[in-house]
Amino acid sequence: MWFQHMDINRIPFYQYNTIIVGTGAAGLNAAVTLHKLGQKNIALITEGRYMGTSRNTGSDKQTYYKMTQCGSEPDSVRKMAKTLFEGGCVDGDIAMAEAAGSLRAFYHLVDIGVPFPFNKSGEYVGYKTDHDPLKRGISAGPLTSKYMTECLERQAEERGIPFFDGYQAVRLLTEEKDGEKRAAGIIALNKQKAASPDERYAVFSAVNIIWATGGEAGMYQASVYPVSQTGGMGVLLEAGAVAKNLTESQFGIASVKHRWNLSGTFQQCLPRYLSAEQDGSHEREFLNDYFDTPRQLLTAIFLKGYQWPFDPRKVEGQGSSLIDLLVYQETVLKGRRVFLDFMHNPSPLTEGGNVSFRYLAGEAREYLENSRALLDTPYERLKHMNPSAIEVYSSHHIDLSGEYLEIAVCAQHNNGGIGGNQWWESNIRHLFAVGEVNGSHGIYRPGGSALNAGQVGAIRASQYIVKRYGGEPCSREQFLSRHMKEVEEETAFGERVLRGSESCMTDVAGQRRLLGIRMTKYGACIRSEEGIRTALEENLRQREQLEQKVMIKGPEVLKDLYKLKHLLISQFVYLEALRDYDARVGISRGSYLVYNAGGQVPNPHLDERFRNRTEETDTTVLQEIYYEADRKECRVSWRPVRPLPDEEIWFENVWKDYREDGIIR
Repeated sequence: MWFQHMDINRIPFYQYNTIIVGTGAAGLNAAVTLHKLGQKNIALITEGRYMGTSRNTGSDKQTYYKMTQCGSEPDSVRKMAKTLFEGGCVDGDIAMAEAAGSLRAFYHLVDIGVPFPFNKSGEYVGYKTDHDPLKRGISAGPLTSKYMTECLERQAEERGIPFFDGYQAVRLLTEEKDGEKRAAGIIALNKQKAASPDERYAVFSAVNIIWATGGEAGMYQASVYPVSQTGGMGVLLEAGAVAKNLTESQFGIASVKHRWNLSGTFQQCLPRYLSAEQDGSHEREFLNDYFDTPRQLLTAIFLKGYQWPFDPRKVEGQGSSLIDLLVYQETVLKGRRVFLDFMHNPSPLTEGGNVSFRYLAGEAREYLENSRALLDTPYERLKHMNPSAIEVYSSHHIDLSGEYLEIAVCAQHNNGGIGGNQWWESNIRHLFAVGEVNGSHGIYRPGGSALNAGQVGAIRASQYIVKRYGGEPCSREQFLSRHMKEVEEETAFGERVLRGSESCMTDVAGQRRLLGIRMTKYGACIRSEEGIRTALEENLRQREQLEQKVMIKGPEVLKDLYKLKHLLISQFVYLEALRDYDARVGISRGSYLVYNAGGQVPNPHLDERFRNRTEETDTTVLQEIYYEADRKECRVSWRPVRPLPDEEIWFENVWKDYREDGIIR
């Protein structure tokens, strides 16, 4: 019954000037901004309105990065752009736009109700964050991005912007015009109607598409992304969108039962690190074996709060990122489980069965003294310094005062993604990628800059669409006459995979697990030529099996099958990017370690597979990659980064350009 033939002429059809795929902070802001600027023929399309990273993630103090406007230390657009640009492999025009738009984006969030704190004079005070020379970080607490999505969602609802909830975009439709590829619409799976042949799919005709599906979290087994975040980049790669900097991601220590970054006070309260067998037996404080002195161990744990993302430069000298390698070694290589214990002190803080701060010195001791947090246990110290951090876990039925917290080194953010120009438009015209799916960041980035980039990118894309890409979409007849082949292919795929018998069903969930294990083992924070080659071979076999003999037990699995299909494409492209980087550069940088036989093992107690080199690389060029769907191959190239613009700042000249329509183009 599930494979009844669909009548193409009855397929649900919708037409808009602009559709926004994704309802995180970036996608919602794009919709609200378009509407405010006058383009009201728009719609939001989402797999799940309350899914995704923005809505469901955070940290001990989730940071939003903006140009500072408090205190006496001067800041400027060009200073902030320079900071972003110096992250390496960053296009200067993007960095300048993110800096110039940061205050507009920030104060919009303030105006719609995001509770950022200010002092009595009205200054929005800040603090230093990762890779930040000034105090540009600000926070609304552990749930900053959640507040952003809630406030933006209210704005979208008040404006009457339609939501297509439960629609999974499975194919980007494109056309050739004047020798250029341009976006024309999408095919979406209606998850609620997957059992109905005539309603299983819907077609959206659009002049413009804003893609805001977040990072490719579904590729990783060890992930701090919320479970509901899987990503949607594979759809764009399959359609021919060029990606950049896919080698550059962030990884760090996070809890796995409730996925959460364990940065800041989670480390500064000095918890105990434990390793155990899978059944919980044979507990041991494994860090003690790798640090020469108790003071070095305590300092490394404390600094992990400031230096949260894994950084291969901070491994040598028993630095804070040695902890990440040791957690990875215990979990991935030894197959053990690792926990943070907030109930008991690490052994260097214990003497005669009581707490002792004899070995605590330097910055760590000064911080805890100034915070009046030289208390008896990690839990008491955490509760004193940041009680909301404890509430994050208690709200998910995890009691840090009475149980261990299981951890791993997890994928946290993709700095790379789909490439775009200074208006966030991709190589496919009329297709704009905003938020984490856009590759605006490079090797390093200030903490919180991703939230700023998502908001600014949404504004920039919306400005360009309203100014340059108005007009009406194709009618049903015109659209289907141009895209009947693609629509028939997609509907036929859905029918074919539902024709199986019980004896030959594909374990889609099991296949997803294999994909994730592969990426965490070979394509995450620890990489090698041999591992990447193995991962590519496994990926190829899995893709071939999917094409040849996949069958599913019912329409409710179709959404998961599409996820598997597109994540396999993404994984293949990412791995090809990693392989090219290893062959061309082969240097550890950013948040990953690359095995290099000519390098050094950063700690005498570490395994040979951690031998690497960490010298500076050429950050004036960046990697781009293009997936040829017909040949199932990738083309990789390197190009110079676009420089920071030396733009006109004489008012009369800028005013003239503005009046004569010379800015947004």
